[in-house]
Amino acid sequence: MKIAIIGANGKSGTNLVNEALKQGYNVTAIVRNKEYKNKSVKVVYKDIFELTKTDLAGFDAVISAFAAWTPETFPLHKKVAAHLANLLEGSDIRLLLVSGAGTLFVDDRGTMVMDTPDFPAAYMGVAKATAESYFELKGRSDLLWTYVSPACDYDANGARTGKYVLGGDNLILNSKNESYISYPDLALAIIDELKNKKFIQKRFTAVSERA
Repeated sequence: MKIAIIGANGKSGTNLVNEALKQGYNVTAIVRNKEYKNKSVKVVYKDIFELTKTDLAGFDAVISAFAAWTPETFPLHKKVAAHLANLLEGSDIRLLLVSGAGTLFVDDRGTMVMDTPDFPAAYMGVAKATAESYFELKGRSDLLWTYVSPACDYDANGARTGKYVLGGDNLILNSKNESYISYPDLALAIIDELKNKKFIQKRFTAVSERA
């Protein structure tokens, strides 16, 4: 299976590349940073908004690990989701978008994580921005999208345990009642989804145990 990983030089992207290679996939890294080097994969240096349908033709799946963390760049989350969806609409190429946990539901009344009283104000901007990317994909039936919501505590320094528990639209907790997952374990869940195909035109989340 041929997969493209956009933002392969970031923290999420690096873990996705490593896991995909571990599972034997043919990986192309798409990055803007010309300093990125990886002899294990084909590298395409291109800005995400310069990608065309031709660039993505021939892949079985495209995984976006795009991230934007400043108020000036927050609107790019929705723009990226729309751009990639438009490039892949009507095709058999899967789009997996790794984004935020803010839209996960915490009750049966539709209350989202980012609407809860204890949600940190410092993360509200990025939560709202990533929510826009979810809403952009949620209403579309013209492509094979999958939206990935990490756990609330998405640990860049966490170890790969090789185990995780999947959920859908609702916030889930591990055995310690924590919404937690390490970067490597979420990468594992995402790459596993390529073959499992459980969440086409759906969203999923995952949790793991602290190592």
